[in-house]
Amino acid sequence: MRIIKSVRAMQSLARMWRRKGARIGFVPTMGCLHAGHLSLVKQARHRAGIAGKIVVSIFVNPTQFGPQEDFSRYPRNLARDARLCRAEGVDVIFAPADGEMYSPPENGSSSTFVVEDSLSRTMEGVCRPTHFRGVTTVVAKLFNIVQPDFAVFGAKDFQQAAVVKRMARDLNFPLQILVAPIVRESDGLAMSSRNQYLTGDLRRQALALHQAILAAREAVGRAANPVPAERLKAQLRLLIERQPAARVDYIEFFMPDSLVPASNVKRGIQMALAVFVGKTRLIDNARL
Repeated sequence: MRIIKSVRAMQSLARMWRRKGARIGFVPTMGCLHAGHLSLVKQARHRAGIAGKIVVSIFVNPTQFGPQEDFSRYPRNLARDARLCRAEGVDVIFAPADGEMYSPPENGSSSTFVVEDSLSRTMEGVCRPTHFRGVTTVVAKLFNIVQPDFAVFGAKDFQQAAVVKRMARDLNFPLQILVAPIVRESDGLAMSSRNQYLTGDLRRQALALHQAILAAREAVGRAANPVPAERLKAQLRLLIERQPAARVDYIEFFMPDSLVPASNVKRGIQMALAVFVGKTRLIDNARL
């Protein structure tokens, strides 16, 4: 396994692989890898086959963080991530520095961005107004650098996966976007690099997200008719905020393909929520 930090070196290697007919699978991450990330790597390896090449990017992307968010303290441990990737048969970790991916101020700061202007308008796009511009820009750059045949994203970031799919379609990127299922801890908490922020009793209180999903499924399952979305949101907010450190950022019900909000909730509707547990913002989602 190689660790490459240069854009030119990664592009050169990708071109060589493609000339030789190798299939390239790509898993973009911000590092601090956990079992959820490794499930994406496993799927990529399965898709690429033994002769294929797997690239994992590890880059904490500054442009998708807001000014009051946790960019500076986001957990980073490249040595540990490398050990995990090597054990999974990854061929290359692409781990560029910020100045490699974006022009530094002394060279004239980057001024070109990629904007998806439909699916990114709700949920995360409302609560984090510059977030998706940063995501689509860095993912477009990574696609141009790694030149993959397919890329694997996790379903925990449901809206992100939908936005990336739309960007790839609209900009004619010649690759397939795959979305792998959420991986959960044994108690139901969705795996996330930010879970390590949850110290003391905050870890237990974070289970409120999964409990809200279970409560929504139960409400929809037992109802003879669709449930008014606003009423169900209010009930779930009360359930979550019984935890003293929990504060709901949003709860949304929507059509899974279009992300259009649903005014009434029934089977087949997608649910997503974002909740602060202490200072840690967690997200989760599920099909009802």
